[in-house]
Amino acid sequence: MKQGFAFFVIILFLISGSALFAQDLSGVLDSTVNYTAGAGGSQSHSFGLEQFANLRLRVRTGERATLISAFNLIAISGNYVEAANSMQALNQNPLASTPFAYGQNYAAAIELERLYFRINSDLFDTEAGLLRMAFGYGQVWGPSDFLNPRNPLSHNARHRGVLGTTFSFYPADSMELMLFAAAPRDPFESDGSGFIIPGVALDQHWSRGSVQVLYAYETPRSFDTTSNFPEAPLAESKWGKHRFGLSIKADLELGFMFDALYTLNPGNADGIEGLSASAGFDYSFLDGDLYVLFEYLFNGSSSATAFGAGGFFLNHHYLYGAVLYKFNIFTSLTFSTVFCFDDLSFQPILRFDYEIFQGFSLNLTANVPFDQKSIRDGKVGELGPKKSHARAIVNAGARLRF
Repeated sequence: MKQGFAFFVIILFLISGSALFAQDLSGVLDSTVNYTAGAGGSQSHSFGLEQFANLRLRVRTGERATLISAFNLIAISGNYVEAANSMQALNQNPLASTPFAYGQNYAAAIELERLYFRINSDLFDTEAGLLRMAFGYGQVWGPSDFLNPRNPLSHNARHRGVLGTTFSFYPADSMELMLFAAAPRDPFESDGSGFIIPGVALDQHWSRGSVQVLYAYETPRSFDTTSNFPEAPLAESKWGKHRFGLSIKADLELGFMFDALYTLNPGNADGIEGLSASAGFDYSFLDGDLYVLFEYLFNGSSSATAFGAGGFFLNHHYLYGAVLYKFNIFTSLTFSTVFCFDDLSFQPILRFDYEIFQGFSLNLTANVPFDQKSIRDGKVGELGPKKSHARAIVNAGARLRF
């Protein structure tokens, strides 16, 4: 406990010292209350409190170099602490989730989210460190964004950073060629296996559309049953993985998008099961006050969005739909649903946002899982109460941006 306290003191000192010299300090502060009606072995009713802050610091050195860092400060109690303990127990890895120090009525943590430098030159731009590498134009599922798989059921989840580097060149004003590399998912890997290198992404932009093509190679992994990230099949240890991506967006009368990533494991070729692909559209009505979005996902069992390969989903066919209505510039209501066609399970999500004044808003979010068994005597579904461990999830929060 003393070591944990000393660690917090050192980190807070570094954050405070960095803030003094930061030329750009910004962030967000969230206060959230959670109620969960449990299912699937969880307690019937549970409550939790969370205080979360994300601090972003930016320091410019000269005309071309910039240091960017971001920290997450977290204080939680109730069912948030139970969830954190469950994650650590399942991963059996102290680095797999944020380590918490426990006080009298709360648990607290400090997490490094970003730490990298950026250099802008006349010929190229480069970034290196703990940074966000984003790929593809998908709004919901993001198959091409394989280094950071998305889950539309996690409303406030921030994109995780990866340890790596990028080099961006601009052959033309509307074209970007990016070379990238990333460290293995398992931080204990030390024999060169699991690296994403080389990787290349080419973006071409027009006035009403954009296209991105992507290729990435993951070096062969020496599969070990004691590994903290046992995701790769045994055959992969010899051949590694190839990933091929294509992403398209077009702004016509409707906003169309297509995003696909194929994962090829030569040692264990899975055909269509290596494909993750999404397609959808969005459109605004009533001078922008009414907004609709629909996006379909095909999730191959060994693709980047699949559970066990870095993603979150077990079945093949999903649909996300959302309708947002702005009552005025301060108030909006969003109704969305994630639906699984394979087992007919789904989760409606209702979100209400109200901005009291610029930079400070209140929000209320409710999830209600359904499947065949919860509606009538049928089978358990992936998005249903038993698998989600909840019959209802309600979050009420306040957000301050600065």
